[in-house]
Amino acid sequence: MEHTFSIFSIVSSAGLVVKLVLLILLTFSVISWAIIFYKFFLLRKSSRETVEFTWSFWKCKNISEAYSSTKKFKESPAAKVFRAGYMELKKIDNFKSGQGSHKKEDAALRGAVNIKRRMNNGISEEMKRLVSGVPFLATVGNTAPFIGLFGTVWGVMDSLHSIGMSKSVSLAVVAPGISEALVATAFGLGVAIPSVIFYNYFSNKLDSINTALESFSSDFLNIIEYEVLRTES
Repeated sequence: MEHTFSIFSIVSSAGLVVKLVLLILLTFSVISWAIIFYKFFLLRKSSRETVEFTWSFWKCKNISEAYSSTKKFKESPAAKVFRAGYMELKKIDNFKSGQGSHKKEDAALRGAVNIKRRMNNGISEEMKRLVSGVPFLATVGNTAPFIGLFGTVWGVMDSLHSIGMSKSVSLAVVAPGISEALVATAFGLGVAIPSVIFYNYFSNKLDSINTALESFSSDFLNIIEYEVLRTES
């Protein structure tokens, strides 16, 4: 009777430990693909809206107009960082009103530091939000092959033990157990490879967004320093 190769039949006939290893790998795979799909669309949208907001920012006539335009870019990290700096700027403007010229100058100096700190905190918060979940892909990429290898080693050990008990070394006795064991390694690689690929892709995307945020923050601080926070003599 001719037998056809079937992964399902091999898995169903595998030992308890190998099945447990495959279940762990399946869980890792489901979580990894959920992260991959979510982060792919999130980072793509965040990157696109960051570029669009930056272009919109430089087209605005003043900072207030730029602040109003942020409502259109809800997923833009740059827009959120800008809002954080703008709100800090408004606090300084409110404090400066009614103060003497010397106090206004002191407020401007302290305000520049506060705005820079607030925007840096905003960048950190946004990057933390965007990065969340991505390190799990690196963990899966590093550990899944070894988890699969453990299942394979255990399966081979179990097969060798069965061979010893049956006292037969024929291929018909050895092959099924070995094939069941090797499935664990194949599953481990199947889980690890996409995780590594998308981890590297997301890392490059995150580096690009972080660079864009730092560049925008620096430009905005320069505008504040030379145009907004400068006090009249």
